[in-house]
This record gives sequence, structure tokens and C-alpha cells, in this order.
Amino acid sequence: MNTADLGRRVGVPSTALFTDQYELTMVQAALKAGTADRHSVFEAFTRRLPEGRRYGVVAGTGRVLDAVENFHFDDEMIGFLRQQEIVDEPTLEWLAGYRFSGDIWGYPEGEVYFPGSPILRVEGSFAECVLLETVILSILNHDSAIAAAASRMSAAAGGRRLIEMGARRTHELSAVASARAAYVGGFDATSDLAAGFRYAIPTVGTSAHAFTLLHDTERDAFRAQVDSLGRGTTLLVDTYDVAEAVRAAVEIAGPELGAVRIDSGDLLLVAHRVRQQLDELGATGTKIVVTSDLDEYAIASLAAAPVDAYGVGTQLVTGSGHPTCSMVYKLVARAGSAEPDAPLVPVAKKSLGAKSSKGGRKWAARRTDEHGVAEAEVIGTGPVPASAGRPLLVELVRGGEVVAREPLEAVRERHVAARSELPMSAIQLSRGEPVIPTEYA
Repeated sequence: MNTADLGRRVGVPSTALFTDQYELTMVQAALKAGTADRHSVFEAFTRRLPEGRRYGVVAGTGRVLDAVENFHFDDEMIGFLRQQEIVDEPTLEWLAGYRFSGDIWGYPEGEVYFPGSPILRVEGSFAECVLLETVILSILNHDSAIAAAASRMSAAAGGRRLIEMGARRTHELSAVASARAAYVGGFDATSDLAAGFRYAIPTVGTSAHAFTLLHDTERDAFRAQVDSLGRGTTLLVDTYDVAEAVRAAVEIAGPELGAVRIDSGDLLLVAHRVRQQLDELGATGTKIVVTSDLDEYAIASLAAAPVDAYGVGTQLVTGSGHPTCSMVYKLVARAGSAEPDAPLVPVAKKSLGAKSSKGGRKWAARRTDEHGVAEAEVIGTGPVPASAGRPLLVELVRGGEVVAREPLEAVRERHVAARSELPMSAIQLSRGEPVIPTEYA
């Protein structure tokens, strides 16, 4: 696995079995029917945003590129498939030589999206593209949900520092992906060292209540921490009595104390009291960090509080109530035969209710008004009209080779620019429809 964001290689198993069984059985049937090699176009998109959300955030693209590159079946996997009789021998032989050789285009990571946006377009033979469905959706649905929550929290924080600290509230591997997605969405640091190692995300952390409880007195705990980590450390002041803890913290560390953390109580009231006390004690430069089950609404409610940073865990890594983006991966065009020059035929699911799809290989653009504010997501097939707006799809993989890796810092900057292009109502926390409409050209 080539972790492009950092250039550091981290050994992980092949991603080939991060899939559903029916992907392989479809390949078997298509091989037998002679349709497996038909040129095909799949697109990942969502039919609707999570309820009340005004925009979505594309995240996980870099991880998708790693997953596609690392998607291959080793001997042990082939043995497992044979033992379980998942597919027949001709299919096992085909899988043993699998490497994706097609093309992928998509919205660049950090960009915003709306219902119908062709977030990822995967093109190649039917067999090689259909195998990627589950792993692509697994990554995009998870990471984009976390990034969207992070973006809303970042907007609510109004420039104050945000710390991701949800590792203990999710699966250990999801925690690393969540930290990365949160960083894309505007968070500044993580408590998770694996995320720091893998993606060069800044890491932070000092002590928990257990460290205070370990010592005979709170003062002993503070003194031990300051002696070890220096006066610039962050002391946790709500184990017993907050006012007494703040007094002891400044006496021990001096006015150079880096920060105090508050993890319980009426955060708005306590933050004001702590700020006043710190200033009276001469620790005017000491910052206040608040934690305690925060979400974007709680962060917004603390806008008037003298808070310098927020630590967010559970609500962030669960997408703040929306842990998935409901993205789907659908065949939208395929050739009429396996001949190299066979023209593409648009295909689409016709269904009652809200599960229909639109056929054809799509382009996407964002139209802005005279002030540079987005006014529509424009999607179409065929030639792109000059009036469509800013093109959104970029080339990610060409002929099976990744061509668009980029550092996470560039992704973060892109998200800030993309969000700032939206109407101001995009960052309001009140429920509403997508902030711009989707138009089909």
C-alpha cells in the first residue's frame, strides 16, 4: 500500500476480499456468458444528502486509490475461495491475475458534492470494474460522512482549534480513517498516533482523569505532569473542584501554563469563570480547551464562550448522526460487445420510488453567479456547454496507474475553497435542502 499523503509505506493486507460475494459470482457468470470484457462505466453518487444537510464533502479518495492499487488476490485468498466453493476454477484463474487496468475520474478530494454528483467514475471491462464496488463504497461512504460532520463543526468553531479524539469510540481501523477524514474537513489535530504515523496528521494529548486519581493529591498530579511535560502542558481541571484546580495549576506551572481542559459541567458557564480566574491569576496566555460529547450544535452554542479549542470524539466518528452518505455504485453505460471499438450504450435502473438512476457517462460542473457564488451543480452527458461552469471531474487513474496523488494539506485547502464558494446559508446548522440545486443538461 502506498500512502500517498505522506509517501510512507504501511504494510496492510490486500484489499481484494473487502468485497461482497456477489461481485465474484457476477464475474463468474459474465465470464461464462462472454460479457465480462464489455467496456463499462460505473459511477458512484448519492441520490440525496443526509436529512437536513446542505452539502456533502468528498473524502477518502486517496484511500480509494491505495485500495485499487492494492486490490489483488494472493495464493491464500485463491485457496480460500476454492475451499469455500465461491466461484469455479476458470474464475479463480482469472482472479489470480487480476489487476485493475482501467481509468478513474472523480471529484478531487475535499470538494463538495450534491445529489446526483458523479463523485467517482470507474471505466474498464465490466469484470474489473464491478469487483471494486464494495471497497470503493465502503471508503467513500465512511470518510465522506466523517468529513461532512467535521466540516460543519469547523464552520461552527469559527477558526478555533479542533482536535479529533474519537479513537476509543469506533473500530481501531475506522479510527485512523476517521482522523484522516476529520483533517480533510477542517480539524487541526488528532489524539490517534496511528493516524499521525500513517498520514502525518499533528497529534496531541497529555493526561486523563486517571492520572490525577493515581496521585495522592491533585497538586501532586499537576506537579508530576509539569515536571515531565513542561509548563506549556494542558492540565485537566475538572476531576474535583474546578476553581481550586485552576488555582493549583497556575501556582505550580506559573503564568506560562499552556492550557487547562474542562471535560464536564455547564461548559459555557464554567469556561467564563475559568477565563476570569486565569486572568486574575496572571495567566492571561493560558488557553481553555473543552471536551465532553461535543457536536456542531454544542460547538456553535459556545461561540460566545472564551474557548480556544474543542476536542470532539463520539459525534465526529459517527458522522454526527449520519454515519453514511448513502452513496451507490451503478453501471451507467456499457458496450454492446467486447469489441474495442464497440460504442457505449447508456443503461439505467428503472424503479418505482427513489431508486431509479440516470444512464450515460457523465460530466459535472459548478455554475457560479457574477459574484463567484455557486448557484447550481450542472450534470450532463455528451458535449459540455460553455455555460456549464467550473469542471469538477479530474483524472485519478489512467490505464491502471494512479496519476493524481496529493498531500493532505492540499486537500484541506481545497475544501476551504470549495465551501467558501457556496452560498452563506451552507454553513447554517438549521435543517434545509441542498444549498444549490442539481441541474441536468
